[in-house]
Amino acid sequence: MKQQLKQRVLIGYYRTKLKTIGLVSPQKAAAMAFDLFSTPRKQGAKKNIPAVFHRGNPVSVQVNGITVRGFEWKNADPQARKVLIVHGFSSYSYKFDSYVLALKKAGFTVLAFDAPGHGLSDGRKINALIYRDTILAIEQAFGPLYGVIAHSLGGLAAALAFEQLPNAAGRKLVLIAPATETRTAIDQFFRMIPASPKVVSAFEAHIEQLANRPIAYFSVARVIRKLPAPTLWIHDQDDRVCLFDDVKPLLSEQISTLEFFVTKGLGHNKIYREPATKNKIMHFLQGVPAGDFL
Repeated sequence: MKQQLKQRVLIGYYRTKLKTIGLVSPQKAAAMAFDLFSTPRKQGAKKNIPAVFHRGNPVSVQVNGITVRGFEWKNADPQARKVLIVHGFSSYSYKFDSYVLALKKAGFTVLAFDAPGHGLSDGRKINALIYRDTILAIEQAFGPLYGVIAHSLGGLAAALAFEQLPNAAGRKLVLIAPATETRTAIDQFFRMIPASPKVVSAFEAHIEQLANRPIAYFSVARVIRKLPAPTLWIHDQDDRVCLFDDVKPLLSEQISTLEFFVTKGLGHNKIYREPATKNKIMHFLQGVPAGDFL
């Protein structure tokens, strides 16, 4: 309750500030809004470290001057295929300890990093391009990656990274409740913190100028329609963060590389904790019944 009250106070503060600054300079208000949009929420009390992370090898990469920290669990076989776990916005790699255990048991070498501005990593900001570049840096330092399991914002970043990876057809991508359309994320952000049409327009222009790309570029659906990598897309119909409505158009399209696993009643975060989800992912990556691993 205390956290919810604090959040409401902060939202009220930013609503007032955006409105005031926007009257003078929509561009300055837009830059402030983007800064907020790119800032992950601070975590509360320090989380207990899952036992499997004590057995991982601490590793790091540099991304645009930021140290990104994570763990590697090497398989004894030097030819073992490598799988990277990519968490979502305001999350951290510790939440995926059960995936680390299952992947290790299946014989994979496993990698899991905290995104810039999250967990053990340095930095304060995260967006799709920063996260994409993080995945590409991990590929360069520890790859080649055979598979990537990515949740939420991590799903968008992973899709953008796969566009740039060589031999994508020889890799596998798992998307769990990905941030399908950035346009939708922007709409949701400005429903929470309303701003004038001029500020919203300046916000979108700010993103396009920084990225030198249109908003439509930041779309998992756009990438998937042409990506040669076999892809498993897991999404819940009741997801209120990354809306299922953005997924629906793809369901009727014949995309040979894409497999859907649609759930009901799990929402945005329970979905990756669900045993059936993990079983489906292991089956997809390994090609044998996942019950052998979990």
